[in-house]
Amino acid sequence: MADLILYAIPAFVLLLAVELWSFRLAADEELVGYELRDTRTSLTMGAGNVAINAVWKLVVIVVFAGLYELTPLRMPADEVWTYVLLFFADDFSYYWFHRIHHEVRVFWASHVVHHSSEHYNLSTALRQTWTPMTSLPFWAGLALLGFQPWMILTQQAVSLIYQFWIHTERIGRLPAPIEFVFNTPSHHRVHHGSNELYLDRNYGGILIIWDRMFGTFQGESEPVRYGLTRNIRSFRPTRVAFHEFAAIAGDVRAATSWRHRLGYLFRSPGWSPDGRGGGTRG
Repeated sequence: MADLILYAIPAFVLLLAVELWSFRLAADEELVGYELRDTRTSLTMGAGNVAINAVWKLVVIVVFAGLYELTPLRMPADEVWTYVLLFFADDFSYYWFHRIHHEVRVFWASHVVHHSSEHYNLSTALRQTWTPMTSLPFWAGLALLGFQPWMILTQQAVSLIYQFWIHTERIGRLPAPIEFVFNTPSHHRVHHGSNELYLDRNYGGILIIWDRMFGTFQGESEPVRYGLTRNIRSFRPTRVAFHEFAAIAGDVRAATSWRHRLGYLFRSPGWSPDGRGGGTRG
């Protein structure tokens, strides 16, 4: 996975520069565009993610290899249908990984990094977590199904590379058949919106069909307000990376019962014992 992502970095940088240039030509006041400090933070978060994953992926490979050796199932590496099945299995796994990371606060603490920007451009795609450990369980089942670890990691990289281009305001709606099946810039703008209508919608990776199947789809119907329901107002990478973990720790310390402590960890990000919690994207 690391190799594919590293190979893609020059293309990421080139496309980012092209998009920045296009914003300067557009002069469209409705577009949020770029802001230097925000972009610098996004790039720093991306660089940190790559460095951390260089080590963490070794653990992932060991776990996947162990699970692969435990299962009697084997997916043949020389059959086309194996990779078709892997494509759908990976995207299905991504949907549930993504959805749980919005609906369970301790997972949200890792994923919130990606939603912390009030801008939406290709640099936002690179604003990635420094705690990628929470993703491991969601792909473990693929190793137990008999997919070799390198297959799983490669398809994860393909999905991540695909999702880079959908982080843009510069592409409008695509033809209806594409919008119906695939995750697109329009669908993903909704996902990054803090508008009440858009909260916790459109979790898909490459495909949007899972959202349509499980009732989490929302089309783009009003201007998107990017960021969190309560924005952190900081460009400091360490605060971006860990602010929600710190907030959870504070809530757990202040809680008066184990039920409340567990609620702060495993219920939605907006949960509070008195039922007056804020939005799910606070």
